[in-house]
Amino acid sequence: MSAFGRRPGTAGRPAFGVAKPMQGGPGTMAGGGQFPALDTAPLPESSLPLSPEMEAMERLNQRSTAEAMEPEKAQGFEASVHKIKEQVLPRLLERVDPEAAATLSKDELTEEFRPIILEVLAELRITLNRREQFALEKVLVDELLGFGPLEELLADPDISDIMVNGPYQTYIEKKGQLVIAPIQFRDEQHLFQIAQRICNMVGRRVDQTTPLADARLKDGSRVNVIVPPLSLRGTAISIRKFSAKPITLDMLCQWGAMSQKMCTALKIAGASRFNIVISGGTGSGKTTMLNALSKMIDPGERVLTIEDAAELRLQQPHWLPLETRPANLEGNGAIHMGDLVKNALRMRPDRIIMGEVRGAECFDLLAAMNTGHDGSMCTLHSNSPRECLGRMENMVLMGDIKIPKEAISKQIADSVDLIVQIKRLRDGSRRVTNVTEVIGMEGDVIVTQELFKFEYLDEDKDGKIIGEYRAMGLRPYTLEKARQFGFDQPFLEACL
Repeated sequence: MSAFGRRPGTAGRPAFGVAKPMQGGPGTMAGGGQFPALDTAPLPESSLPLSPEMEAMERLNQRSTAEAMEPEKAQGFEASVHKIKEQVLPRLLERVDPEAAATLSKDELTEEFRPIILEVLAELRITLNRREQFALEKVLVDELLGFGPLEELLADPDISDIMVNGPYQTYIEKKGQLVIAPIQFRDEQHLFQIAQRICNMVGRRVDQTTPLADARLKDGSRVNVIVPPLSLRGTAISIRKFSAKPITLDMLCQWGAMSQKMCTALKIAGASRFNIVISGGTGSGKTTMLNALSKMIDPGERVLTIEDAAELRLQQPHWLPLETRPANLEGNGAIHMGDLVKNALRMRPDRIIMGEVRGAECFDLLAAMNTGHDGSMCTLHSNSPRECLGRMENMVLMGDIKIPKEAISKQIADSVDLIVQIKRLRDGSRRVTNVTEVIGMEGDVIVTQELFKFEYLDEDKDGKIIGEYRAMGLRPYTLEKARQFGFDQPFLEACL
């Protein structure tokens, strides 16, 4: 029986056949009816083992002929509890002061609710056992103080992403794979109220006039909300959860995201105040890598972080997070990342860390890296280190700065020391695929050299990608920076 009282569906049992009676006497053993001679006819073509290429084409054919799946409906125990909740909730709200309830913690509210819930159940003539009563109390408290059905998913440490596609379909990511979640919302209004509650917690708003919103939860998890008329299936919520336990470079190394030599080199790069750009696709683990690298910052340094929606969780005592502000309904009062970078320079920072570079603020960050704020870091979206440099050039050109492209390239080459490329591979694993050093300019081209690389080798029968991390054996140009902190020899040994 599952956690919600559902009995797993029993697959159709294979037919065992009917036993034949023994035939003939003692002389019927050789090729008789009971033990017929072995059939030496060739196997049908469909039962022969397929080559890897044929298997891939077979999967493609199955996918093209598959029928669309209907959203799973809540059943059994879970459905009955939610049905009772719909009857109890309106009567409960009549007896509770919402303002007073908002001041209590979940445990205190549960204790206060227990006698009231029993009273309402008696009025409705509903009898529950202890298990049903506890489940009902939890659902009601989640509804009033938490995020309703999402609470169950947020409490699960194995879930890294939650994607709500309207009130009747929710997907989650577990161990790198997307699966459908066994939750549903009452209706579109119920889901919209929860989306508003999430946004209101951080001073953002979402409605038909501002149908897009970026927010965060108390634990730092990133939230994006989009509502009708932009979303045609109803309110959509995307939550990127962050681990409650801080992730370190050593932990990433143990999980196979990088080799031991790469781990050592990145530790030295963080401690030796290299200017680092972390590049990768959506959901590849850029923010996780930035948080892990921040562990190597000297505790005596003052660190400022600048983000659109504050989600970084640095592991430093002297850390001040800054967050942008969207425009109000009149279109005034917006504070952009570029404004915060300029202001941060007046706040005596040792390092400036930008959550994600998206536009013209890239030039302000490069200027900061070049003017006494070594060790600054940022993340951006790109698929390779070379493309990362091209995107930085394009982002500077997005501003109103009238300088030639060659000067922009020179500024990038002088500012950036290291590019860490991260990819989310098709088996769901996240790996550091390249660690690339920016050397300088040669003509109007930025010159780089690769220190480490992940090479794809094969794929096992479970679909897991097999590869190896290779140190390219080159002497790093940033060795002089490492020498100033006494790490030149370990850095050289890690790269060779």
